[in-house]
Amino acid sequence: MKPLKEFTIPFIGLKLDKHHFDYQIDKTFFEHFEYDDFNDVSVKTELVFEKKTTLLELHFKISGSVNVNCDISNEPYNQNVIGTFDLVVKFGDSYNDEHDDILIVPHGEYEINIAQYIYELIILSVPAKRIHPGVENGTLKSEILQKLEELSPKDLEEKEKSSEDIDPRWNTLKKLLTDK
Repeated sequence: MKPLKEFTIPFIGLKLDKHHFDYQIDKTFFEHFEYDDFNDVSVKTELVFEKKTTLLELHFKISGSVNVNCDISNEPYNQNVIGTFDLVVKFGDSYNDEHDDILIVPHGEYEINIAQYIYELIILSVPAKRIHPGVENGTLKSEILQKLEELSPKDLEEKEKSSEDIDPRWNTLKKLLTDK
């Protein structure tokens, strides 16, 4: 994977202050990561980049939607995504990204690429179970949902009726449990 150049921030020339960066993420961004679970992507990413004397603070905020397929009906729909992430960049002897929210870069570095952090923030903002809103409120009509309804287990009422048709000898045994 080649680093995306527009997501590389050369911080060496920036003043000690807050700097704002805005990015519009689309499907081509995810093609660089060879991720194809999304049908379409429209996510706005805002980055507040705060340069201090000994460290850098990055505050990511995303909002938008991704078009995904429903896990139940396989129908495509737009899933809203919102999320935030804070990253602290410190300077040290060698590169270290073992911690989720702390990145240590060598003292000689002069730029940082944030594409991986935006990618992970969007992926983790999508729910693990993707359910079409029409499935949740019952307005979506599709062949798959009809087949699932047809093959679903019987209602509890039918189970209670079948429990009434139990052999009467068992009912006599149940009386023994209550006659203490």
